[in-house]
Amino acid sequence: MNATSGADAREAAARETATGETAAGETAVYTHGHHESVLRSHRWRTAENSAAYLIGELHPGMRVLDVGCGPGTITADLARLVAPGGHVTAVDAAGDVLEQARTFVEERGLGDAVSFATADVHALDFPDDSFDVVHAHQVLQHVGDPVRALREMRRVCRPGGIVAARDADYAAMTWYPAVPGLDDWLDLYRRVARANGGEPDAGRHLRAWARQAGFTDVTSSATAWCFATPEETAWWSALWADRTQASAYASVATGGGHATAGDLTAVAEAWHAWGADPDAWFSVLNAEILCRV
Repeated sequence: MNATSGADAREAAARETATGETAAGETAVYTHGHHESVLRSHRWRTAENSAAYLIGELHPGMRVLDVGCGPGTITADLARLVAPGGHVTAVDAAGDVLEQARTFVEERGLGDAVSFATADVHALDFPDDSFDVVHAHQVLQHVGDPVRALREMRRVCRPGGIVAARDADYAAMTWYPAVPGLDDWLDLYRRVARANGGEPDAGRHLRAWARQAGFTDVTSSATAWCFATPEETAWWSALWADRTQASAYASVATGGGHATAGDLTAVAEAWHAWGADPDAWFSVLNAEILCRV
C-alpha cells in the first residue's frame, strides 16, 4: 500500500503549488502535436505492442482510466480486456483527438464501454479512489511535472489498484546503418522536447519518478519496438520525415531557433535515405512501471 493516502496526496500537491516547488513546466507543450504523421504512428499502437506489461493485470469488471488516450487504439483494447462489466474512461488534453478516439471506439462496437473527457494529468477531475487501473502511454515524457502527474494518477487509483506508465527513452534509441543525419535528428529532437518543458529520455526516469511520487511497490521493466522489415522501415522513416517537416514539432523547431527549414529538410532526407537501405533496422527502447497503490 502507498505510504500516503489520497487526502495526503492532495495536501502535498497543494503545498507544492503554494511553495512553488512544482516545475514551472506544468505548461509543457506537446512536442509532436496531432499532425497526420503523428497520428499515423499512434494508430499503430495496440495493447499487445504497447501495453503488454499491463495486460496480465486486467480483469473483467475493472474501471480503467486511460490518460493521454490519443486516437483511442489502445483504449479500445483496454475496454475489451475488462469486458464484460468493465469501463474505460479515456482522457486527453486535446479535444480534437478525443473525437477521433470516440469514432474509433464506436466503430468497434465499444461505445457503451468507454467514456471520454478532456483532462490535465496534473489535476485530474475525478474523486479519490475512482479507478482500479490508471494507465498512461508515452505521456510522462511530455508533461511539465511528471512526479506531480504520477501523484494525481495515484490519487484517483483505489487502494490495491495499479498505476501503469510506459515511455520511450530517446537517447537509448539505436539504428543501423549509421546515417549522420539521424544523429542530427536525435540531437535536435531532444533539444526541442526539453525546450518545450518535457523530458525525451523519460524511460530511464520512470522508476525514480514513481518513488518520488510516493509509490513504494514499483515493478520496472523494458520492452522495445523494432522496425526491421522493408515495410516497417519504410513506414517508420516516412512518418518521421513527414513529422520533421510538417508537424507542430517542425514549427516549434524553427520558431524556437533550434533549426532552419533547411536543417529540417536535410533531416527528412536522411530519414528517407535510411528507410530505403535494405539493411535498415531501428529499435525504440520503452521503459515501463507497474505501481501498486
